[in-house]
Amino acid sequence: MTNLSLEYVSRPSSLNENAPLLIMCHGYGSDENDLFSFASELPSEFFIISLKAPIPMQPFGNAWYAINFDAEQGKWSDNEQAITSRDLIAKVIDEACGRFPVNKDNVTLLGFSQGTILSYAVALTYPEKVNNIIALSGYVNVDIIPEQLNDKDYNHLDFYCSHGSVDQVIPVEWARMAPKFLDSLSIKHSYSEFPVGHGVAPQNFYEFRSWLESKIN
Repeated sequence: MTNLSLEYVSRPSSLNENAPLLIMCHGYGSDENDLFSFASELPSEFFIISLKAPIPMQPFGNAWYAINFDAEQGKWSDNEQAITSRDLIAKVIDEACGRFPVNKDNVTLLGFSQGTILSYAVALTYPEKVNNIIALSGYVNVDIIPEQLNDKDYNHLDFYCSHGSVDQVIPVEWARMAPKFLDSLSIKHSYSEFPVGHGVAPQNFYEFRSWLESKIN
């Protein structure tokens, strides 16, 4: 569908109004159908929107921003593109809250990998637009968040963070920095590791689903 600034697929809520909103942001090279495969197993109260990243890749898939895998430390992110996508996701949150029967005070972002990096960035840049963040297999990129964070109100935010302990794409050490970073801002969070690579283990899914259920009201 295209009545938002990004293409998406959606699942309506079992509630007629004030539904909690869950927005999904996929990883690099994937599309809107990837995380949406979780939708049928998630609580029916959530109005779910799974976004398609704006940059088409060849021969298929999409990205939120370019990655150069030959750079130092194995990766180099196009931070200007990432900031553009960060702001686009924030805009879509506003659009969705204006167009669908959802509760603008109960918005959850669920990201995987590149989608998680942006979910962190949206929450830390626009905390007034979100409440809960499920951060799967990603990390905090400090280059795409404001330099001054102490003047923002993060008291209402809650993060569920998880990572594979043998992730071959994003080193687990990068993910382990997130809890310390969130602690420094007194942001509520939990962090889990699972014995998998760059993916979501079944026990990881059950854990974040249970966490999500606690956010319905």
